[in-house]
Amino acid sequence: MTVSQTAIAVTASSEIPTARRRSSAVGEAVFATLARLAGLFVLVLLGAILVSLLIGGIPSFRAFGLSFLIDTAWDPVKQVFGAAVPIYGTLVTAVLALVFALPVAFGIAYFLTELAPHWLRRPVGTAIELLAAVPSIIYGMWGFFVVVPLMAEYLQPHVIDTFDGIPVLQDLFAGPPFGTGILTAALILAVMVVPFIAATMRDVFLTVPTVYKESAYGVGCTTWEVVRSVVIPYTRISVIGGIMLGLGRALGETMAVTFVIGNTNRISTSLFGPGNTIASLVALEFPESQAGSLKLSSLLALGFILFVISFIVLAISRMLLPTAKA
Repeated sequence: MTVSQTAIAVTASSEIPTARRRSSAVGEAVFATLARLAGLFVLVLLGAILVSLLIGGIPSFRAFGLSFLIDTAWDPVKQVFGAAVPIYGTLVTAVLALVFALPVAFGIAYFLTELAPHWLRRPVGTAIELLAAVPSIIYGMWGFFVVVPLMAEYLQPHVIDTFDGIPVLQDLFAGPPFGTGILTAALILAVMVVPFIAATMRDVFLTVPTVYKESAYGVGCTTWEVVRSVVIPYTRISVIGGIMLGLGRALGETMAVTFVIGNTNRISTSLFGPGNTIASLVALEFPESQAGSLKLSSLLALGFILFVISFIVLAISRMLLPTAKA
């Protein structure tokens, strides 16, 4: 090979890495741009939804002012609308659902990570994931045709008779045993959010280093003491996130609640009484609303309020995270 041929070969070989670096740099720039656009798209979409709900609800806010938030009336004939009843129903059902779901979800995660034999963990874990994938309308149909008759025939009459004459409790569990109501809706919501919380807890419990748990067992800790003193402190930030995920699902659930809550626009002191949530009221009333009507504006205002409630829940969860890190 001549000197000129050698120089050409060396030049070509040096150009190949340079071309590759240029191609890699271009690909990196394109990927970074697409990632930024994806992040900005989320912000733009969120802002667009919020602004559209706010603009649509302005006529209602102008007509009723702040009294819209505390008024219990919902009368399309007289064109009088208030948000107090659906706000109350949304908050009560979501909080009750979380109270019912949290111990069950923790028990499932505890069983799967600490107690269940290895051959049983995968089937049970798969079943939990399948429950999370069930459509909400299926839960609503199951609740209406199975849970409501059981509540009306067995649970509600027994509870009413048991607490009859006991102050506070007799009012909290009073009324005719129709089966539908706030408590039934909360139970259905609890069943729906259990898979989300349980799956999150199970996954984060599995991230605890084995050496931490083995060290605790080595000094004589029981299984519960290991979970309480090692697993939960190590994973509490993610656990809080999973709980808030379940609460967000409960706040915004529509069809399942619509089937079983009774859909009555009044605030009942009894958990057996019927009620409404923001999502169920919008689902029922929106198809009958005329464009530009005060009723439609009130429904959009309810959607904006639900958006604000969800934002407040997220903000509270963010405030809890620094405490969890301590």
